[in-house]
Amino acid sequence: MIDDLIERMLKGDRRATARLITLVENDEEKAREIVRKIYPLTGNAYIVGVTGPPGAGKSTLLDKLIRVAREEGKIVGVIAIDPTSPFTGGALLGDRIRMQRHSTDPGVFIRSMATRGSLGGLAKATSDAIKVLDAYGCDVIFVETVGVGQIEVDIVKTADTVVMVTVPGLGDDVQAIKAGLMEIADLFVINKADKEGADATYFELNMMLDLEKERWEKRGWRPPIVETVATTMRGIRELWGEVKRHREFLEESGELERKRRFRAQEEVKTIVSGRIARAISERFDEEEVASLIDRIVRREVDPYSAADVVLEKALGVKV
Repeated sequence: MIDDLIERMLKGDRRATARLITLVENDEEKAREIVRKIYPLTGNAYIVGVTGPPGAGKSTLLDKLIRVAREEGKIVGVIAIDPTSPFTGGALLGDRIRMQRHSTDPGVFIRSMATRGSLGGLAKATSDAIKVLDAYGCDVIFVETVGVGQIEVDIVKTADTVVMVTVPGLGDDVQAIKAGLMEIADLFVINKADKEGADATYFELNMMLDLEKERWEKRGWRPPIVETVATTMRGIRELWGEVKRHREFLEESGELERKRRFRAQEEVKTIVSGRIARAISERFDEEEVASLIDRIVRREVDPYSAADVVLEKALGVKV
């Protein structure tokens, strides 16, 4: 079945592509088989992450970016990460609604994915879904994070270019984008820039970038700030131009290869961690776990030593 689906996908069959993404989401064994077979066909797509707080207009902005990319003849993939429905386990918001004008375009493939409890703003199967769209033939793949705030830093392990979107009127704009998000962004976007407070937001962002001057100089790239009004296309072409300029910088400086090596390393770590967690759950019953926790509570064993016991049993070797 998988071989047939892959063959159909490579011929441009969208339904087969959708089915493969469903399999990598829901069946880990099949995901391993699919990735193993399509991996030699991947590595051609450029991945753009779009992150930011809820209400920043990420989906509307993405809708317009798709339009501009399609004008250049690019085959576009979109993975929109949504919160999980507590009833069905599926994607709750369905950001495809804001991009529905592209649903009949054969050069655009849009998929909503539920987080299913994953932290960091991304779904667990995102990287595998990206590989499917890459093998399908997408030139650029946009990944929109769920939009939950300051924890959304996993996008840096997925995207070549990270676009951080904010808007005026969030209250403390600096608070909304500080810490990890501030560090991972390659481009900043002030969307809804026709609203009151846009100038203040621009000033605050610039000030924060100035405080990190040494880092940008060492890195060779200072994140530009682009003001947009997605509903009217204002600033959208400029934003797309900055994305392309960042790609050129990465390619010329060798940073693109370094980023992708980092991503490969992090992906292997994630896979290994997942397998160890499964091994632990398979080899320990609830009573054993409860007994070990009781010993920790009674101070008979410290947490590090308890972890050693768990790992030794899970891995079958002394750690």
